[in-house]
Amino acid sequence: MERRKFLRNGSLFTLGASLLNPFEGTAKSLDLDSIKKNSKAKNIIVIVSDGMSIGTLNMADIYLNRKTGKGSNWIQLYKDNRVTRALMDMASASSIVTDSAAASSSWGSGFRVNNGALNVGVNGEEYLPIWQKFKKAGKMAGCVTTVPITHATPAGFCIASKSRNSQESIAEMYLDLKFDIMMGGGNNYFAAESRKDKRNMYQEFSKKGFHVVKTKSEMLAADNSKPILGVFYDDGLPYSKDRESSKELTEKIPTLAEMTQRAIDKMKNHPKGFVLQVEAGKVDWAAHGNDIAGLLYDQVAHDEAVKVAIDFAEKDKNTLVIITTDHGNANPGIIYGKETNVNFDSIQKYKQTNDWILNGIGKETSVAQVIERVEYANNYVLKDEEAKDILSFYSNIKMEDGLYNPKHLPFKKLAEIQKQYNSVGWISMDHSADYTELAMFGTGSHLLKPFIKNTDLHYLMLEAAEVENKF
Repeated sequence: MERRKFLRNGSLFTLGASLLNPFEGTAKSLDLDSIKKNSKAKNIIVIVSDGMSIGTLNMADIYLNRKTGKGSNWIQLYKDNRVTRALMDMASASSIVTDSAAASSSWGSGFRVNNGALNVGVNGEEYLPIWQKFKKAGKMAGCVTTVPITHATPAGFCIASKSRNSQESIAEMYLDLKFDIMMGGGNNYFAAESRKDKRNMYQEFSKKGFHVVKTKSEMLAADNSKPILGVFYDDGLPYSKDRESSKELTEKIPTLAEMTQRAIDKMKNHPKGFVLQVEAGKVDWAAHGNDIAGLLYDQVAHDEAVKVAIDFAEKDKNTLVIITTDHGNANPGIIYGKETNVNFDSIQKYKQTNDWILNGIGKETSVAQVIERVEYANNYVLKDEEAKDILSFYSNIKMEDGLYNPKHLPFKKLAEIQKQYNSVGWISMDHSADYTELAMFGTGSHLLKPFIKNTDLHYLMLEAAEVENKF
């Protein structure tokens, strides 16, 4: 069977089989009456924790259990047998270890592409991204993220580009495509003063009928009759832990859950339904930096967005919620030791991320000031030798090209020091080839098999929504 004819044969066979024999495979946990009434997913919400290794998912659940007595919403769905669950092979066309652009493009196009490309095949062929397919089918479409809205994961659902780095061009493509709600960071790619061509993209979006918002209050007050562009920070949004430690940031910057709720409220009454991609993009950035506070608290923020989506899907009864990650990163985990419990619990007292700590240090900083800064942020006291070791990295600091650590700040060194205090270890500072966790809730979740290729998710979404792959 050709995948492009997926809907013609595949969905009818799969649905028929589950109805005829409800005690096989994943169908045993489904409400058959619900399947009969709601075989078509009117809405689809895809929630991605970018760069989430299984250890990250585990640590967030353990952290919440030990702090609140209740674990994560994601793991609770497993415990309650409320989702269909699978592993997903995320390899790209060029490597068994994918980047976010190729990962998102596999879902966006249904084809594997080279790392760095967005829905452009190995021979230069352009594929029509899935959110454009759904728009052509009459649905509303949008993305919300904690990184620039022009970044690889949202872009992979929306546009085709030879390079993920063409973020100014991606902003221009969004203008032409007129998606219904796009929110996150990325002021650098919209503001005239920071763009190379000095185009004022905000002005152009306004002229095209968009409601442009730059704060949480403006987001909440935006008119639902217009498409919404929300850009809340120059690059990625502040980490969740740094945001909640600042009254100014808390008032100005919405959480991922708040953006998710706003996007659903914007699109939920559309007669032909909607599709929404939600990304906790800075989970990946924190993993690249071995930054436990950045990682853990942004994973919890992702989990809060999961609850928003599940709560909506439970009431709506016509929504498919897809919860996943695009690849592992750094593969962190809690390491055994006599003081492991106490050490890991100490993260509950962290006030700031390693990103905040290290960006506040410079050549002129003293050893005493480094010790004071770390104690304020993490509630433990560095040894003089440890502080001096961190300071040694600042003697030749200079900005270079690089996506995640252009200053070459000592993220690895700080994480190694922290390990003795929090019992969290890391195997690297980069992506890994892990098979990823994939969970589905609601209408269409019965279509998921226990193991799939990343490209299969593209066709499953089309099949669940009964949208033919004809564009």
